[in-house]
Amino acid sequence: MKKSIAFIGVGKMATALISCIHSKKIAKSIIASSRNKKNLNNIKKQFKIKIAKNNKEAVQSSDIVFICVKPQDVDNVLNEIKDVVKNQLIVSIAAGIKLKHIEKILKNKRVIRVMPNINCLVGEMAAGFSAGKCAIKEDIHDVSKILNSAGISFLLKEELLDIVTAISGSGPAFFAYFIKAFEASGIKNGLQKEIALKLAIQTALGTGKLLMKQNLSPEELIAMVASKKGTTIAGLEVLDKYKASDILMETISAAFKRSKELGK
Repeated sequence: MKKSIAFIGVGKMATALISCIHSKKIAKSIIASSRNKKNLNNIKKQFKIKIAKNNKEAVQSSDIVFICVKPQDVDNVLNEIKDVVKNQLIVSIAAGIKLKHIEKILKNKRVIRVMPNINCLVGEMAAGFSAGKCAIKEDIHDVSKILNSAGISFLLKEELLDIVTAISGSGPAFFAYFIKAFEASGIKNGLQKEIALKLAIQTALGTGKLLMKQNLSPEELIAMVASKKGTTIAGLEVLDKYKASDILMETISAAFKRSKELGK
């Protein structure tokens, strides 16, 4: 790929992406701009990247521009840079901001919209992305390569980004909720807090890796662990009794519904 990449906004997600791109050496250069001078200085010191005087300079110095500001600030940024966007690909990670809206302000420039998640901070992101009407195959390839450097990504129709938001965008908080319950149960039954938490986290981490690396379905893994009249069966019976699966599906549905509302 070896293209110049600009980041407008250098919050946690942008910093994580910069870290992955920098470590994998997949960009010719990286330049950043932000109103937050403290974050900019930290980024410059940590990754030895270029710092732009302003957003326009960042755009003019790049082939791909990541818009990593809060949704309420997107329009201001787009209106500021619209006159200097020529052949650059614009990539937005702002939740709820539709491709059509960005394309309208930028007068039908090449745009891709990404729904990342916070696990990007440790290189384990699960992302979905959608291409605007003017984006080309090379754009899709480039964005896929960047996102996959920080985890995994899938090219999807834009209307599916709401369910991606619910599953992988909100998902880390939901999994952390269950880890918290595991921790509390361990403490209640005699474990030290630190040990209970680490056991819960490592079990969650290992379960995900086992499913992924051995290409197992959840049902197959459950069958591997659950022996007749054993401890796992006793716990699964409680989950079934209280219809935990239905509760989880309602949880995802609520997040999905809210994502759609925010996008209107």
